[in-house]
Amino acid sequence: MPTVETSVWINAPLERVYAIAKDNRSFPEFMKDVKSLNVIEEDGSRIVSEWVGLIPQFMLKVRWTQEDVWNDAQHVCTFKQVKGDYDSLSGDWKFVEENGGTRFDSVVDYEYNVPTLGPLVKKVIYGIVVKNMENVLGAIKSRAEGS
Repeated sequence: MPTVETSVWINAPLERVYAIAKDNRSFPEFMKDVKSLNVIEEDGSRIVSEWVGLIPQFMLKVRWTQEDVWNDAQHVCTFKQVKGDYDSLSGDWKFVEENGGTRFDSVVDYEYNVPTLGPLVKKVIYGIVVKNMENVLGAIKSRAEGS
């Protein structure tokens, strides 16, 4: 299963960055790759939401339902797909105070198989997932820094 690890330093306080990341309802407002996001269940630190993501390179939409569990004391979110287009999707987001700002680390494990297409397509999909995660972190960075 491929793993994508991305990290960004954000010139904003930890609590601000964490609050923006936790407010996934607002993602479609400032993330171009998120077509829609609908929270369908919320129970304390657990949030279940339906996502529609865009893959502009292939003019495709990817749909999945994701469970997020937020640990406010540790500033960590663990997530997993409960159903959807991925064969599997899970990971975590960690937020740490660093150098007067916040380091946002993301780890995503995924499996997305396209029947009848070989390893070349898997490399393309890996590149798309990397770019998507860089866009997510970059969008949260921009919003937190106020630009």
